[in-house]
This record gives sequence, structure tokens and C-alpha cells, in this order.
Amino acid sequence: MLGEYRIEGRRAAEIAASVEHGVASGALAPGGPLPPLRELAGDLGVNPNTVAAAYRILRERGVIETAGRRGSRVRHRPASTPRGSLGVETAPGVRDLSDGNPDTALLPPLEGALAAAARRSAEHPTLYGHRAAVDPGLDRLARAGFDADGVPPGPIGVASGSLDVIERVLAAHLRPGDGVAVEDPGWGSLLDLVPALGLRPVPLGVDDEGPLAGDLARALDSGVRAVVVTDRAQNPTGAAIGAARAAELRALLASHREVLLVEDDHGHAIVDVPLYPLAGTTDHWVLVRSVAKAYGPDLRLAVFTGDALTVDRVMGRQRLGPGWISTLLQRAVVALWEAGAVDVPAVAAAYGARRDALVRALAERGVMAYGRSGMNVWVPVRDETGAVARLLRAGYAVAPGARFRTGSAQGVRITVSSLAAGDIAPLADAVAAAAGPAPARSYG
Repeated sequence: MLGEYRIEGRRAAEIAASVEHGVASGALAPGGPLPPLRELAGDLGVNPNTVAAAYRILRERGVIETAGRRGSRVRHRPASTPRGSLGVETAPGVRDLSDGNPDTALLPPLEGALAAAARRSAEHPTLYGHRAAVDPGLDRLARAGFDADGVPPGPIGVASGSLDVIERVLAAHLRPGDGVAVEDPGWGSLLDLVPALGLRPVPLGVDDEGPLAGDLARALDSGVRAVVVTDRAQNPTGAAIGAARAAELRALLASHREVLLVEDDHGHAIVDVPLYPLAGTTDHWVLVRSVAKAYGPDLRLAVFTGDALTVDRVMGRQRLGPGWISTLLQRAVVALWEAGAVDVPAVAAAYGARRDALVRALAERGVMAYGRSGMNVWVPVRDETGAVARLLRAGYAVAPGARFRTGSAQGVRITVSSLAAGDIAPLADAVAAAAGPAPARSYG
């Protein structure tokens, strides 16, 4: 069953470490079965409960998965192998359209905001035991922004980016083994995070309007404990939840008020489509906004709001770890917001023009593509490995769909941030030659 590799150890931690070593070294292959509990316990001369504890540790770390009578197996993509590593190596002369980064020309200069924050911090330094978790200015502006978009009232929290918030919220409410409904295709980092927390991902198909209502209904009926959705600029497809879809999803969630709802609105300052929040339909919910896409990925800050219990749990746990998010950084974001450093309509129009031009050019060449909002275009293909390789030979690096999929159809993601008008036609020609016509269908 395990080839020549021998699992060793007498204690649960030692057995778990031995399995992890086998996975890391390649001796235990992805998808490979592990011995049944009693069989391994007999081989090691330990109590079966010790092996059960070891397997539980491995599940919680995202190393293995258990599928009922089929037993435990090494995950096909262990948590130590993030989806971001599934890319292509670019050579000189290859145009990199795979990274998902914003256009640096559309990012605001930070010098003034950082200097203003530093001056204020010199006048009012942040010291141990003498600070609020959320800067009052950030609290006020974040709440005003949420209010303007119809997000229900709730306290404001701050953390180091959207994924940090999502991880803390899931950990605050769920236990290993709980089901979490996630978009498929969806954000690769989230698809890695859920099993790494020992949680069970349940895929939701997606179209231009966001998660499919039928898939959400099935996930809720199956007993998922949480739902994570992207409101706008969904990665990788560009989907944005519209008014009609929001009404469908809210109605479904309202009949399952015990489910935790997490909404990611990272596109709030780079898109021009309105927000239709789902927040408030369940007892526990959070809506998070990162500043990374509009103000720069190195500004590791996200604001969020939600029900009082959830926000209190997240901020309380933060106090026991990092303590607080840099007040200097919070004040810099306040300065950027107060100065209107990002011209949101202009930024949204710039990304929209590039995205729409590529989708239109591909349609003219018989290639179906999607990209309703944000900075990415999703192209369904029959053979994504072959399409990526052919595009690389043509001088373009694109992101393979395997970064973003669990069970959905194959595709590639193209980031449009760096494209100019003259780039569209040559790129569309290359994509059409590499991908070939794909059937018009939902990419969920």
C-alpha cells in the first residue's frame, strides 16, 4: 500500500510527523491511500486511538482527507503546495499575463499618505495598552462606505488582508470537518485555505451573475456550515452578483440563518458595478474589503464589518496573536481615502475597457470568454495544459485554470492590467490559436 515507505512513531504527533515527511519527500504520493487505523496501529504496536489522533492532526493540517469507507488518503494538493505554485516559468520576451496584479500606473503614490500618517503618529504615538484596535478615522470612513452600499450596521474590524479576515472568521465559528461552500472556479488561496483548516470545501458553480442559486440550495441542504462568496470582480471569472441573483441567494440564505456567511468585496474601488450585499440574511456574517487592488498589494490591510459576536471573536483572537494592525498603516489608508487618491470611475473604466476589448476580440474569433468586472478574463478551454503551453510558445504566460478549480470545467485566466489597445488583437489571435473554440456554457 505504501511501497517502501514505512510510517513510524509511538505518539500521535510522531506518527503525523512521519506521514508529513513522507508526503514532503514524495514517498507518499498525492491521492495515495494510508493504512486503515487498526492495521497501522497493529504495525506500530500502539492503540488505534493514537493513530486516529494522528490522522486527525493530519486532516486539520490539510495533509490528508478522509472519504468514509474509502479510508484516508494523501490530498491531491497538500496545504504545503499552494495553488499559486501552479504556474509557468516565463523566459525573456514572454509577456506575463498570469499574475493577477493591478496596473501600477493606476495605483496612487503613497509618499504623502505615509508622511501624513507618520506626522500624526509622532503627535499621538501608539504604545502598548494605549490604543484602539481600529483607528477612529478608519472606523468612521469604513462605516460610511459600508452604509453607502447598503451593508447592514455592525462594528468595524481591521486585519491584514481579505484572506486573513476569512481565515479568522472561519476559525471563530467552525470545526474541522465542517462543510464550506466556495465558488468553483474561485480564488485559489481560499481553495487552499479551507482544507488547510481541516474544513470540507463544497463547490458552487458560477456564471456572470455570481454563484448559481441551484448549487447554493444543494449546498445548504447538504448541511454546509459556511458560505464564502465574492460580490464583485470575482477571481478568476470577473463575475459580479446582480440584483436578481442577490435576491435569489438572499432568499435561500434566509431559510438557513444558522449558516455563517462571508462576503469578499475586494473589488470595491476598482469596479463600476453596484454592490448587492447578501449580509444580514443569516445570524452570523461578515463583509470584508481589502485595499490591495486599488491602493497596492503591499498595503496589507482590510476592513470588515459583521454581526457583533463574529467581529468580537475575530478581534479578540487577534489581540492574543499579532495584537493589532499597525496604526501607522491604518492612518496612511485614512489619508488616502480622505484625499480621494484613487479616481474610482476612471480606474474602473480603464480596467473595463481592456477587459471588454479582449472579450469582444475573442468572441469575434469564435472563442467564448468571460469578464464582467475586475481585471481578469476567464477563457474556457478543452485542454488547459496544452493551451498554456501553446500560448507560452506564442510569447504569453497565462494562469492555468488548475489554480482556481476543484471540479469545474477547464480554463485559463488572463490578467488585463498591463494591456494597451494595440495589444488586444495579437493576444486574441494567440488565444484563439491556442484554445480553439470552446462550447458556450456556464464555467461553473
